[in-house]
Amino acid sequence: MMVRLRVSFPDRPGALGQVARVLGTLGADILQVTVLERQTGRAVDDFTVSWPGTVDADTVRERLSAVPGMRVEAVWPTREIPGSAPDYDLLKHVATDPGRAFATLVDAVPDLVSAEWAVTVDSGTGELVHRSWQAPSSLDGAGGLAGVKAADLTPLRPATLDAGRYRLMSLPIPDTHLHLILARTEGSSFHRAEMDRAIRIVEVVSIIGR
Repeated sequence: MMVRLRVSFPDRPGALGQVARVLGTLGADILQVTVLERQTGRAVDDFTVSWPGTVDADTVRERLSAVPGMRVEAVWPTREIPGSAPDYDLLKHVATDPGRAFATLVDAVPDLVSAEWAVTVDSGTGELVHRSWQAPSSLDGAGGLAGVKAADLTPLRPATLDAGRYRLMSLPIPDTHLHLILARTEGSSFHRAEMDRAIRIVEVVSIIGR
């Protein structure tokens, strides 16, 4: 199975090699490393790894945390295939059929940021307009978001928030009354680098779909 690990460690020579050595001893094959941030003497990277059998997240945390300065922020399954170009595939399908631009965006964008599902919401009425196949049919209590106000889900600017069991990202779609909302229940909250990637895709799709 493929797994995503988000690891924070001191930004110094050899630190990345220490992570690789520990993962190697656990039998993991590193497929991709994504740099999320480098600041204040620390680095945060996402490691996409292929793992034989079932992953014991507690063992991964224990082994990596034994390295001085190393911190595992999250371990979760991922569908994102290293080396693929889902961004380009998404934009190609949108350009082929601009009339379905936002429906195509909702179907494809979860795999770009290791989300589980996505929906577009009418920011005026709070109603779902499009939803991916794994998304709930509503965002009220049945969808696991009981107690969350519509205004919280549709802020004026891109935002992330945690709501119940969900980690959410909400992005207003330019020149529309729609918000794109992405969610995952496993893993860390969405990182700013993931949000920036999603924002760029949304901006291009909104231009094509006008």
